[in-house]
Amino acid sequence: MGRRRWSRQVVTVLLVAAVSAGCSPTSAEPEPGATGSPSAATSATSHTSETGPAASGSATPARPWSIVALGDSVPAGNACGCTPYPELTGQDLAAPPDRKVTVTNDAVSGYTTTDVLAQLQTDATVSDKVRSADIVEIEIGANDVGYSDSCGDAVSCYAPTVPEVEKNLGTIVSLVRQLTAGRQVLIVLLDYWSVWLGGQYAAAQGDAYVASAAEVTDQVNTVIASTADRTGSAYVDLRAAFKGPDYSYDETHYLAPDGDHPNATGHQQIASATVAVIRSALHLDPTGKS
Repeated sequence: MGRRRWSRQVVTVLLVAAVSAGCSPTSAEPEPGATGSPSAATSATSHTSETGPAASGSATPARPWSIVALGDSVPAGNACGCTPYPELTGQDLAAPPDRKVTVTNDAVSGYTTTDVLAQLQTDATVSDKVRSADIVEIEIGANDVGYSDSCGDAVSCYAPTVPEVEKNLGTIVSLVRQLTAGRQVLIVLLDYWSVWLGGQYAAAQGDAYVASAAEVTDQVNTVIASTADRTGSAYVDLRAAFKGPDYSYDETHYLAPDGDHPNATGHQQIASATVAVIRSALHLDPTGKS
């Protein structure tokens, strides 16, 4: 419990999708990032997860948006048996007939910040998808400080790892910027409601566990928030989304039976919080229009 966020399945989740080429829509709409225009999208593979219908009956097809998700078993959708939040984000952002959204979910169960960094540096398939992305969602860091029997509830035992999380996460964002240089891209960093067990599952471990989980989560989330601010990335506060603005609500109803991963309702909640941040960053109204 509370260790690396691994899948209950035997295989590692790796969903790869690409973006179908499209033309500019007939009406103007805001684009991810501050300046410039998106590059032409690459051709789709059999793993593409597309959301949002194409502009039927229109002489000019809608230009698709591409979302790429990186991270651990939370964005990968482990222990849920549901549609993970990156795909739900794409569905919510699609605004027919002006825009469809394709989603590439390259999150991998058990990944740490070191693993995502290596993924971007060595996996040409993943880096190619990032190059053509309009939005990159990244949720990573919980497994770096996963609960261990050797450290137990001692916060000081996990603290030395937090600076490495900060360094790696900053490098990950920098690599995404390099891969998308000269193009618009919105990077979205998501944090955690708890990096260990949450809700009543944490409470069952005792008060010391709950207090330590909250403190280690705060350290990791502070790094994620500060990295977003420093790098000009968007930030999604999932602790507030799950536990309320003062972090006092019981998030058990958002959790799968393992107490570690979100259930279907939890993924819907994450998607709602993420879409709200993206719409604000791109100056979209609730319908997805400018």
